[in-house]
Amino acid sequence: MATNTSLAPTNNAGLRKRSVGSVEMNTADGRRRTVDLNALSEADRELAEKFGYKPVFKREFGYLSTFSFAVSISGLFATVTTTYSAPLYGGGAASAVWCWLISGAGCMCIACSVAELVSAYPTCGGLYYTISRLAPKEWVPSISWVDGWLNLLGQIAGIASSEYGSAQILLAAVSMGSDFSYSPTTGHTVGVMAALTVFNGLVNSLSTYWMEKMTKTYVIFHVLVLVSCCIALLVKTENKNSASYVFTHVEANSGWTPTGFSFLLGFLSVSWTMTDYDATAHITEEINEPEIKAPWAISLAMAFTYLAGFLFNIVLAFCMGDPASIEDSPVEQPVAQIYYNSLGKSGGITFTVCAFIILQFVCFTATQALARTFFAFSRDRLIPGSNIWTKVNRISGTPLYAVWISIFWCIAINLIGLGSYTAILGVFNVCAIALDWSYCIPIACKLIFGKFEPGPWHMGKASWYVNVWAIIWTAFVSVIFVFPTVRPVTAENMNYAIVYLGGILAASLAYWFISGRKFYTGPLIEAEVQPAESDTVSSEEERERKYEQSHAMPNEKEISWQNQNRS
Repeated sequence: MATNTSLAPTNNAGLRKRSVGSVEMNTADGRRRTVDLNALSEADRELAEKFGYKPVFKREFGYLSTFSFAVSISGLFATVTTTYSAPLYGGGAASAVWCWLISGAGCMCIACSVAELVSAYPTCGGLYYTISRLAPKEWVPSISWVDGWLNLLGQIAGIASSEYGSAQILLAAVSMGSDFSYSPTTGHTVGVMAALTVFNGLVNSLSTYWMEKMTKTYVIFHVLVLVSCCIALLVKTENKNSASYVFTHVEANSGWTPTGFSFLLGFLSVSWTMTDYDATAHITEEINEPEIKAPWAISLAMAFTYLAGFLFNIVLAFCMGDPASIEDSPVEQPVAQIYYNSLGKSGGITFTVCAFIILQFVCFTATQALARTFFAFSRDRLIPGSNIWTKVNRISGTPLYAVWISIFWCIAINLIGLGSYTAILGVFNVCAIALDWSYCIPIACKLIFGKFEPGPWHMGKASWYVNVWAIIWTAFVSVIFVFPTVRPVTAENMNYAIVYLGGILAASLAYWFISGRKFYTGPLIEAEVQPAESDTVSSEEERERKYEQSHAMPNEKEISWQNQNRS
């Protein structure tokens, strides 16, 4: 993996050193004041000059909190707990182990490809914004439109499914505490989900300062829980499965034939855990040195999730006992049942509650990313009511309206569960499909059009191969994820992921042809650097030479701020 800690030369390199001009910004008391551009941090100056956006967020996130944020998006310990039934039914222990190893490698390629793009274009629009730099100008509006809506759907589905899974885990702990005399119903799960999602909104109404402090502690707690659980299971489980059983035993209960296809259903657990890579990109306007810290956090966090997840799945396979006994769990959570069988009532409740806490952290950070996505997309007029979702609260310094519209849609999509539990399972599947394709579209633009200019974090010569495999892998697993997970297929076990995906694409395309194409031109520019005629030079080197000779701030350039009225 090639990395470079110095910024590659760009057309704005010399300009960043000698910026002049000012920008209007909102202060904490809601007033507007003019700020000297040179008084801004280097990251904020680059955001304004290179990407054309006014800085509105405080940059509170450092290395540890950014890395912790990236780790929290996967929520390894908890997300494996909620999705383990997919490989268990698909192929048993061997499916859980080998699907993680195989699919995780593909996910790592996607993550590294995303990290490379984030390093080059660190804005809270994420990979959606990169299309404006990677695709031909005439294609930018249509491609950005589709990519933006796919990304938005994936994020909403990801948080909705996480909150639903969080409610299931919490009620599983309650059921254990009652010695299984209490059995959660779908109505109970949806009710708890709604309450947890509202609590999530309240947490995300805090300022970036408090969100950073809270996020910083997460990774330590997660690692401690993961390690202690693995040790406890290995020590306390009396009748462990053999190595031959763990690595070679395939037991398909999905009804699919041949067994090899059923085995591949285990990819769902990995792809749902190792996704939302660009969540860290959506908070880059709140990170110091985002072009370095954000891609570093994404790549390292996914590498940790990949390796630790592989080992965790091996431990679960050794300690799960007879698959039939956990598949028929009264709490309908196979991993929670493993905790209960191996560690007893107190141990089972403890680690199930830990999984619940970790999954809530997933929801906290994912909602922060989603709210910033609503803000960024609204800033570019991609979403109806954009003048509302771009408002930043004067007390918290965060886009509260964007936070609560995110909460609304996450609850709304989960209300489907009241009508059909099977239908809500499709939300899990559509999350991975929509998000991964929203990443592969800009990756494909990078490969096809050749306009990419690498940032400080890049993969060098390996980049092309990693990018190509990321696209091929996504295309392959997407086909699997739209298939029903059980046969024979009925209305009760149908995989509704394709319905959700087709619905959002149809709605976004209809909105595009009816209205969007008339006003949407891609990511907008709020600030544009316009050199004076007397200072126009033929090359970056000449500008640098003149700057070094003068040893003074040149006054020939002007920065004219073109305010875009969102009203």
